[in-house]
Amino acid sequence: MEDKTVTEKELMLSEQLYIANDPELGVDNNKAKRLTHLINTASDEDREKIQGYFRKLLKKTGKNFWIEPPFRCDYGCHISVGENFYANYDCIILDVCEVNIGDNVFFGPRVSVYTAGHPCKVIRHITEKDHAYWKEQEAQYKKNKSL
Repeated sequence: MEDKTVTEKELMLSEQLYIANDPELGVDNNKAKRLTHLINTASDEDREKIQGYFRKLLKKTGKNFWIEPPFRCDYGCHISVGENFYANYDCIILDVCEVNIGDNVFFGPRVSVYTAGHPCKVIRHITEKDHAYWKEQEAQYKKNKSL
């Protein structure tokens, strides 16, 4: 009989309760913090460098995409964006689950995608699962929108 231990990362991605300060998750989070710092402090003239950082940060990108700094995320490695994706300033994507954004999607300023759902106690214990967000093709999200 094989003893398969489930990691905290596997629990997180399967929308179950997990320990957020797990060392494996810390490695991914620290990488995201390093890359988003480089992205957010780069000169506007360094578009190729910024796009290169995004390609290292995100799980998958289309050939033609742009995200205006500043940008924030938990891990980045769970975010996929399609062709012709554009996110305006102050985009936040909390990617404790897979986030898949399709082709021809536009985010206005301060659009946020939150996949985190935290258990809470209200009279009785209620557990809500995180949900992966699948954005439809050719969607447009206006400013200051939380998804």
